[in-house]
Amino acid sequence: MPATNNQFYKDLPSNKIRLGDLLINEKLFQQVPADWHVIITDIKGSTGAVMGGKHEQVNLIATGSIVTVLNIAFNLNVSTPFFFGGDGATFIVPPNIINKVMQALAQYKVNTLNNFNLELRTGTVSVRDIYAKGYHLLIAKFSSSRSFSIPVLLGNGLNYAEKIIKGDDALLSGHSDQEEELDLSGMQCRWDRIAPPKDKEEIVTLLIVAGDDKKQSASFAMVMNKIDEIYGPPRSRQPISVSQLKLKTTFNKLGEEMRFRLGQVKWLQLVKEWFTTLYGYIYFRTQSGRKYLKSLVEMADTLVIDGKINTVISGTIIQRRQLQQVLDKLEQEGMIKYGLHISTASIMSCYVRDLKDGHIHFVDGSEGGYTQAARMLKAKLK
Repeated sequence: MPATNNQFYKDLPSNKIRLGDLLINEKLFQQVPADWHVIITDIKGSTGAVMGGKHEQVNLIATGSIVTVLNIAFNLNVSTPFFFGGDGATFIVPPNIINKVMQALAQYKVNTLNNFNLELRTGTVSVRDIYAKGYHLLIAKFSSSRSFSIPVLLGNGLNYAEKIIKGDDALLSGHSDQEEELDLSGMQCRWDRIAPPKDKEEIVTLLIVAGDDKKQSASFAMVMNKIDEIYGPPRSRQPISVSQLKLKTTFNKLGEEMRFRLGQVKWLQLVKEWFTTLYGYIYFRTQSGRKYLKSLVEMADTLVIDGKINTVISGTIIQRRQLQQVLDKLEQEGMIKYGLHISTASIMSCYVRDLKDGHIHFVDGSEGGYTQAARMLKAKLK
């Protein structure tokens, strides 16, 4: 097994090639170190919450779990791969931060339940235990834009961890919550529902798993190449465009975000943030503001590969029907199974550490796109 290295992920080279080419090049993937740990957060009953109109709260809770972990990692100069899933998130973290992260997530779970009556499951499995059961975790970095890289993970290890953590005999975290204050600084949800770019008609949220684990990389490469063929390169199917961004300015929306971060509404701070948001209208017309919006689009997290393909794209109805024909054929051939949700908008929550390059934006289809697509996929897998 690979030797202990808390900087393993930070030191991985970033691959600036077509994703389809990366997926079939085994030499560009490395085994995750055995002493690292998989962490999964998941909102129990998320489908019911989404169907009940709480899709934005579900997304915010998932985003908050990511912000919790990334703030700890950043303060300890550690880089960790993470995967946004709409109603939860997955992390692979080194041994030097696992206890601190799990204690913080235990506290975040209490806050979430108290403030929003939604239960966040948090569980962890060591990579060593995943390997001992015969499962695999192979990872590479993919440069999805000039300034943004994402982890690409192949193998069935995360699927195994998810079954344990989400299963009937759930392996939930036994960690007690930390005594220090939870750090959710940088968590933002300042953007309203985002309509598709002006030349597009709809937002498609897509989940895909391989029919055969041994052919996973080839199946995923085939799917991504077909998406490129139908929709064009990633920038052509980007669901976020600067022209469609609209700031939320109501006290209710800002107050809800504050409750996620602080567990309560502090009125003086709320008024201050309301004025800051109003100032955004001026800032985004400046040169630095326009530069930030451009980088926001580039750093929107619209593709996740964590042993399955999770992506949010925009396009026309004709393009989506072409894609469905391709996916149906691959499904009939046993190559894949997929879940798909169509919506008229996307929603975005954000982690903004600084306005230059320390920001990431998590995108989902509106009305709980990932959760709805997962519902379709689970029905097929049964």
